[in-house]
Amino acid sequence: MVLLNQVLVLLLVSVIVFIIDINKKFFPVPVVLVLVGMALSSLSLFSDFSVSHDVLYDIFIPGLIFVSAYQFSAQALKKNAGIILTFSTLGMLATVLLLGTGVYWVSSFFEPLSWSVSFLLAAILVPTDPVSVVSILKGSGGSEEVSDIVEGESLVNDGTSIVIFTILLSMVQSGNSFSALNFLESFTYVSLGGIGIGLVFGWILSQAIHITSHHEYQVILSILIAYGGFTLAEMVNASGVLATVVSGILLSFAFSKHDEKEDEFRDSLGGFWNVVEPTLSSILFLFIGIQSVHYIHFQKPIIWITATIFFVLSILARFLVLGSTLLVVPSWRRKFEHLNSGLFLLSWAGIKGTMSVVLILWAESTLTIDNSVFLISVAFITTLFSFIFQSAGVYPLSRFLKKVDHSET
Repeated sequence: MVLLNQVLVLLLVSVIVFIIDINKKFFPVPVVLVLVGMALSSLSLFSDFSVSHDVLYDIFIPGLIFVSAYQFSAQALKKNAGIILTFSTLGMLATVLLLGTGVYWVSSFFEPLSWSVSFLLAAILVPTDPVSVVSILKGSGGSEEVSDIVEGESLVNDGTSIVIFTILLSMVQSGNSFSALNFLESFTYVSLGGIGIGLVFGWILSQAIHITSHHEYQVILSILIAYGGFTLAEMVNASGVLATVVSGILLSFAFSKHDEKEDEFRDSLGGFWNVVEPTLSSILFLFIGIQSVHYIHFQKPIIWITATIFFVLSILARFLVLGSTLLVVPSWRRKFEHLNSGLFLLSWAGIKGTMSVVLILWAESTLTIDNSVFLISVAFITTLFSFIFQSAGVYPLSRFLKKVDHSET
């Protein structure tokens, strides 16, 4: 009964926030929900509230990932496939390597972390969450190219981040030192396994468009594809997130053919998922806000100092990796009318959010190392810094860079 009351209150709060929707272009609704969740933690109804990573990962993530994937523009993906895939795979690996090195060096001055744990923390802080950033970028008159790349990258790198995280977590748990060969072997199996299952499930769903015209069955089938592919992939130790992403992307390509039946299918799915998605996301962000209070230790300034440094390092590492990648490939540089502005926006828009929180809770439930409390608290505060400050800064930064570009032309 308590759980039901909690969920009903959270639903009511989320509806009120979405209705008010004050200054959404400046301050995204998800950020408001997290802050409201932090305030709700002081109520007696939520005094004993706790959510596990299993609930977030198995219930919330597949649905949210599937909606993002099938609603992502197939045209935008075709146009930016190379840069999106590179940023979300090789770029993510390079960012983990660079940020992990920085974490290892900085932690030696405060709370020394091993190489494996440093890379694990970096893997937690690397996945990006576009929340309302994409709509803010477009609403500010920013580059549509940047918006498409940020959205596509965040979609794919959710799956990549899970793969990297689980491999590093197993190394930390087993006490093994970091091995590049073992890492690459595991990364290949988990990634290709998830992609393969996603291709099969996505093909089934795209073909089912032409089999039945019953909207109810089509919606049920989409649920089975979103959660079934995810569950099957996880059962064989492959990436469930990648499986769901791939199946959703295949469906997006099916929609792009503009067949009349596919348009009807899109409408029927939208009627269901356009209600489910904001419901899941709003409750999820309130969950994050309530849960985060457990990890904020104001009496330990060393945690806040370390988190601040890691927050800055995460932005710097992303900037260096993205900048180096764009410099290496001239055709990608030409995608941006103003390269410097595009690079700054791409770097700043790499906001940590939902996936980072899931990975933090996952690490907390399994890690047994001596400094795990310090690690989890720093990771959570760093994620909150990114989620709040970067989200709030997207609009003014976009507008400022736009003025600078106009003044130079």
